[in-house]
Amino acid sequence: MENFIEQIDKRRTFAIISHPDAGKTTLTEKLLLYGGAIQQAGIVKGKKGARAAVSDWMEIEKQRGISVTSSVLQFRYNGYCVNILDTPGHQDFSEDTYRTLMAADSAVMVIDAAKGVENQTKKLFKVCTMRGIPIFTFINKMDRDAQNPFDLLEEIEQVLGIETYPMNWPIGSGKEFKGVYDRNKKEILAFQHSGKVGQQQAEKIEAQLGDPGLDELLTKSLHDTLSEDIELLDGAAYEFNLDKVRHGMLTPVFFGSALTNFGVEPFLADFLRLSPPPLPRDSSAGPIDPRREDFSAFVFKIQANMNKAHRDRIAFIRICSGKFERGMDVFHVQGGKKVKLAQGTQLMASEREIVEEAYAGDIIGVFDPGIFSIGDTLTTAKTPFAFAGIPTFAPEHFSRVSQVDTMKRKQFVKGMEQIAQEGAIQIFKELGGGMEEVIVGVVGVLQFEVLEYRLKNEYNVDIRMQNLPYSFIRWIENEDCDPKALNLTSDTRRVEDFKGRKLLLFTNAWSITWAEEHNKELRLSEVGR
Repeated sequence: MENFIEQIDKRRTFAIISHPDAGKTTLTEKLLLYGGAIQQAGIVKGKKGARAAVSDWMEIEKQRGISVTSSVLQFRYNGYCVNILDTPGHQDFSEDTYRTLMAADSAVMVIDAAKGVENQTKKLFKVCTMRGIPIFTFINKMDRDAQNPFDLLEEIEQVLGIETYPMNWPIGSGKEFKGVYDRNKKEILAFQHSGKVGQQQAEKIEAQLGDPGLDELLTKSLHDTLSEDIELLDGAAYEFNLDKVRHGMLTPVFFGSALTNFGVEPFLADFLRLSPPPLPRDSSAGPIDPRREDFSAFVFKIQANMNKAHRDRIAFIRICSGKFERGMDVFHVQGGKKVKLAQGTQLMASEREIVEEAYAGDIIGVFDPGIFSIGDTLTTAKTPFAFAGIPTFAPEHFSRVSQVDTMKRKQFVKGMEQIAQEGAIQIFKELGGGMEEVIVGVVGVLQFEVLEYRLKNEYNVDIRMQNLPYSFIRWIENEDCDPKALNLTSDTRRVEDFKGRKLLLFTNAWSITWAEEHNKELRLSEVGR
């Protein structure tokens, strides 16, 4: 029993979030290097013939050097079992990103030291705060010219509305970057510029600020600035409070350079020490304790055709309590019947490894014969329960989609339905209409390109797309409401989604106000539940 509890307490499951090009994939790979999960980091924006990043598996990702889907990566380090949910960093990310954050217990936010808080980071941060999960900040690229660190902290506090506590403090930046000062250990981690990327050696130096010996190491100017900065931080900055960190109200901040491997290992050590083990999850039976013996999990992602040779479909599940064992029987709550989890897999991009056992906090892939949906619950509990559903987030871009060759209608419908079930796109159709012509909604416009690419390569279907002017979507919450009887503006469209829920598409915010004012009993929601 002690081993079972120990296994769960040593789990850490977190998502890495950032704006494009902040260095998220690079940081992910350096963490994997420390865990021995990979021997050599890929080059993310590799030119022709160079390696692709290990966390990117879809062909379109390798061609463009971007992450389109969320990867799940696991490694062990210092007795901990670490699950990384690597979210897409591209500005045209998908709803997949939002859902992935629902499966994490904490988040690591990567910020470019020159650019500060960018738009994508704000969107992802909002989902994290919705769940109140701990957020750790890694301010990257200090070996390049950077903003003043006080300005960066102020921006995080002002824009994201969270308190900051710098765990270390940078000494210069760019060509003047000398390293960081560890506030807790009172030592300097010295940065030495060497010729090769990723080959820099970090030297730990006990540092008594004010010691004349540091003038030679840092230069007098940088030593004086560091002494003044630390005095200011100790006197005026927020105090460290682990309870605030655990509730997502204060973020520990680390400065470093992922590309040169500087500051990554101290960050990982502190992150594992401060971040929470698997957290309880809300369900219809109340919060489910990760340490309870009954196995339980929920589906948060479905991915078809990860292996072209097998044309398979994998459901990613987050284990919330108990222990997974290969071949176990579980109750599929939404399906109302028992299923056998014959084979679990862990995925390292396109590489797979069969899993014999896994514990609460782990993310594994299970074969899906077409019965699972996002948000489904699996459990061995005698009295089954359902985990709180994963909300459907509102798409922001819409297009009318139809197949070019009408003889391929069967393949078109199958492809559209499978990709929609994965949650990469949302499908809408006319009330009571069929699948001959559908409206597709996506969170980021790149998903249209991904849809076209996958239908062509996986289902051999060419499509034509016509952009539509809609910008807002609202689900109708009144079950007894007849959309056709509503008083709406002429440019508002009545549709239904994949699950048969009624929705309205609006071209502007004014049309939403009109609908609410002219239909007093109408209840609209920004997320589908």
